[in-house]
Amino acid sequence: MTEVRVPTLGESVTEATLATWFKKTGDTVTQDEMICELETDKVTVEVAAPVSGLLSEIVAAEGVTVGVDALLAQISEVPDSNLIKNENTKLNKDKSASTIEINAIKNAPSAEKLMAENKITNISGTGRDGRVMKGDVLDAIANPTPTLSAGAPAKPRQDNPREERVTMTRLRQTIARRLKESQNTAAMLTTYNEVDMTAVMDLRAEYKDLFLKKHGVKLGFMSFFTKACCHALNEIPEVNSEIDGTDVIYKNYVNMGIAAGTPTGLVVPVINDVDKMSFAEIEKAISEKGARARSGKLSMTEMQGGSFTISNGGVYGSLMSSPILNPPQSGILGMHTIQKRPIVIDDKIVIRPMMYLALSYDHRVVDGKGAVTFLVRVKEALEDPRRLLMDL
Repeated sequence: MTEVRVPTLGESVTEATLATWFKKTGDTVTQDEMICELETDKVTVEVAAPVSGLLSEIVAAEGVTVGVDALLAQISEVPDSNLIKNENTKLNKDKSASTIEINAIKNAPSAEKLMAENKITNISGTGRDGRVMKGDVLDAIANPTPTLSAGAPAKPRQDNPREERVTMTRLRQTIARRLKESQNTAAMLTTYNEVDMTAVMDLRAEYKDLFLKKHGVKLGFMSFFTKACCHALNEIPEVNSEIDGTDVIYKNYVNMGIAAGTPTGLVVPVINDVDKMSFAEIEKAISEKGARARSGKLSMTEMQGGSFTISNGGVYGSLMSSPILNPPQSGILGMHTIQKRPIVIDDKIVIRPMMYLALSYDHRVVDGKGAVTFLVRVKEALEDPRRLLMDL
């Protein structure tokens, strides 16, 4: 008898919810086959069978909360000759013969479930031998193409067609709890400014083709904002700090959190030591982290240790907002949509691409002067990117 237990879930994560069983008691399983899925505060974890055999007992039912190393199931090992790979084979028996046709099923069970629920087909898998993984389906949902068929949303419950009650996922529960904790704990305040994006847009338009050819990644706006924030954090270190009891911990590095929306909720992957990276390295890291976030493949360690965060609501059309701190960080920059507006330059009214910026900060450690200065430095660096090169 072999035990199936909850694997290590990541630093500081001690429990998970058993979301789905892909097998039922009495089913045969093969070694390394995914048999159930756990949902943690940040990511989903598929649990594989440690050995081949019969799933003789399911100890933890769907929906229960389990801790690290908790017993999930028992597998009875049987000789290979007695195993029928009923999850990975399809048995077709002809009436006039006893021929068995075996067709390998490549897709992960969780991926099959999501594809069925969303009526999605024709997905290219990134797993071994083209196997479609859950992350591939989440990515397809987030970025639909004409070849995909994403069905209608789930129907409301029949007992009340005007309402629908759905249990929050652990990720959504964690988001709700942490945001409320942030409001209750920090003395949060937001200051605003606006930036003329002309210089950045002109520079990007001039060099984007050469940048892509040399570095293999597109030149976006995020690397400019990341660099500008690193420059400002160096001058205003309290924005790159955290409170620990009666102490303030000042960070001599910048681990930048880049907030990313996913089909299951907001996550914040972290790029470590971003202050030491080039424009190309930053763009590559943001692209890679964003893709992993949308496909649900981020590890717990990739979302920990951030010292400052950038949130770009502009990609959704937000004109202005007040971002909420990501505790225990003391600052978060909110980017917004670029909009052409009339402004006055040298006593003349001109049309320029403008963006509102918002800095939310913990007033317990960051004074108003420091917050305003930080945002002004970001504005200056973006309106004249040459300042970044000369450290001005």
